[in-house]
Amino acid sequence: MSDKSLIEKVELAIDEIRPYLVADGGDIRVISIDNKNIVNLELLGSCETCPMSPMTLKAGVEETIKKQVPEINGINAVNGVIN
Repeated sequence: MSDKSLIEKVELAIDEIRPYLVADGGDIRVISIDNKNIVNLELLGSCETCPMSPMTLKAGVEETIKKQVPEINGINAVNGVIN
Protein backbone atom coordinates (compact mmCIF):
# COMPACT_ATOMS: atom_id res chain seq x y z
CA MET A 1 0.00 0.00 0.00
CA SER A 2 1.35 3.40 -0.91
CA ASP A 3 1.52 6.32 1.51
CA LYS A 4 -0.89 8.25 -0.68
CA SER A 5 -3.63 5.66 -0.41
CA LEU A 6 -3.12 5.53 3.37
CA ILE A 7 -3.42 9.32 3.54
CA GLU A 8 -6.56 9.15 1.42
CA LYS A 9 -8.08 6.61 3.82
CA VAL A 10 -7.26 8.85 6.78
CA GLU A 11 -8.79 11.85 4.99
CA LEU A 12 -11.99 9.88 4.38
CA ALA A 13 -12.16 8.98 8.07
CA ILE A 14 -11.63 12.62 9.07
CA ASP A 15 -14.34 13.70 6.63
CA GLU A 16 -16.86 11.85 8.81
CA ILE A 17 -16.17 14.05 11.82
CA ARG A 18 -15.14 17.22 9.99
CA PRO A 19 -18.68 18.71 10.11
CA TYR A 20 -18.52 18.72 13.92
CA LEU A 21 -15.15 20.47 13.90
CA VAL A 22 -16.29 23.03 11.33
CA ALA A 23 -19.49 23.69 13.31
CA ASP A 24 -17.27 24.84 16.19
CA GLY A 25 -15.13 27.03 13.91
CA GLY A 26 -12.23 24.60 13.58
CA ASP A 27 -10.78 21.98 11.28
CA ILE A 28 -7.79 19.67 10.96
CA ARG A 29 -5.42 18.92 8.11
CA VAL A 30 -3.29 15.84 7.55
CA ILE A 31 0.36 16.86 7.22
CA SER A 32 1.97 13.43 6.91
CA ILE A 33 2.06 9.86 8.11
CA ASP A 34 5.42 8.79 9.50
CA ASN A 35 7.16 5.42 9.18
CA LYS A 36 5.52 4.25 12.44
CA ASN A 37 2.07 5.02 10.98
CA ILE A 38 1.52 8.02 13.23
CA VAL A 39 -0.64 10.67 11.55
CA ASN A 40 0.69 14.22 11.94
CA LEU A 41 -2.18 16.70 11.97
CA GLU A 42 -2.39 20.48 11.91
CA LEU A 43 -5.13 22.06 14.01
CA LEU A 44 -6.89 24.90 12.21
CA GLY A 45 -9.20 27.71 13.27
CA SER A 46 -10.60 27.52 16.78
CA CYS A 47 -9.10 24.03 17.22
CA GLU A 48 -5.66 25.64 17.59
CA THR A 49 -6.49 27.26 20.93
CA CYS A 50 -9.46 25.25 22.17
CA PRO A 51 -8.87 23.68 25.59
CA MET A 52 -11.01 20.72 24.46
CA SER A 53 -8.67 19.89 21.55
CA PRO A 54 -6.79 17.12 23.39
CA MET A 55 -10.03 15.32 24.24
CA THR A 56 -11.48 15.87 20.77
CA LEU A 57 -8.34 14.52 19.15
CA LYS A 58 -8.12 11.46 21.38
CA ALA A 59 -11.81 10.54 21.70
CA GLY A 60 -13.04 11.78 18.34
CA VAL A 61 -10.36 12.03 15.71
CA GLU A 62 -7.94 9.28 16.74
CA GLU A 63 -10.72 6.82 17.55
CA THR A 64 -12.42 7.43 14.20
CA ILE A 65 -9.18 7.14 12.22
CA LYS A 66 -8.05 3.94 13.97
CA LYS A 67 -11.47 2.36 13.56
CA GLN A 68 -11.53 3.00 9.80
CA VAL A 69 -7.79 2.70 9.13
CA PRO A 70 -6.54 0.03 11.57
CA GLU A 71 -2.96 0.23 10.33
CA ILE A 72 -2.69 3.71 11.90
CA ASN A 73 -1.00 3.57 15.33
CA GLY A 74 -1.81 7.06 16.60
CA ILE A 75 -2.02 10.77 15.91
CA ASN A 76 0.11 13.78 16.73
CA ALA A 77 -0.84 17.46 16.52
CA VAL A 78 2.02 19.55 15.17
CA ASN A 79 0.53 22.77 16.57
CA GLY A 80 -2.07 23.96 19.04
CA VAL A 81 -2.62 23.36 22.72
CA ILE A 82 -1.48 19.73 22.78
CA ASN A 83 1.88 20.21 21.15
